[in-house]
Amino acid sequence: MSEDQTSSRIDREYWTLTGWVKSWADVILNPISRLLARLGVQPNLLSLIGFFAASAAGAVVAAGYISQGGWLFLLSGPFDALDGSLARTAGLESRFGAFFDSFIDRYSETAILFGILCWSTFHDRHILVLVTFLTMIGSFMVSYARARAEGLSISCKVGLFTRLERFIVLTLTLITQQLLVGLTILAFLTNFTALQRMFHVYRQSMYE
Repeated sequence: MSEDQTSSRIDREYWTLTGWVKSWADVILNPISRLLARLGVQPNLLSLIGFFAASAAGAVVAAGYISQGGWLFLLSGPFDALDGSLARTAGLESRFGAFFDSFIDRYSETAILFGILCWSTFHDRHILVLVTFLTMIGSFMVSYARARAEGLSISCKVGLFTRLERFIVLTLTLITQQLLVGLTILAFLTNFTALQRMFHVYRQSMYE
């Protein structure tokens, strides 16, 4: 079995919601992207709008309006999906654009988690502070694992809780105001996903 075949086989062992959604999302996103391209909208502008929406959601959550913050965070999601689609549709893909998209995504996710962390601290919810902090660590380690692996020329898009899964659970957590339950799930599964990626890189490196 060749190295490429081995890599493909290992990748298929890990199903992600992100990968499944991307397989059909272009049907919805491409028409919108073509319209935005005709209007001259830049992909990085969409990334920034998504970031500002997520930051506003974090501020709203910190102020104690948990459910409202969840709905606002939900609104930031389509911008995260559209920036990459627009870049491909309009032929505006670039290395900096790809970097900027991931860079802004990390700040967007941190903004909403920081909002929860602030609210938890203000209200002496010590366990919630802990699980939110663990979620932050797990989220960053999932992203870091992929970035470090790809720096070693190893594809690493695998794992149970990639960005889309985290976005969905975090949004539902806020809207339903079940912070402790939702953040406990996220704290466990984000760090589990980081370990999945570490194991994946280990397996891939064994076939070099």
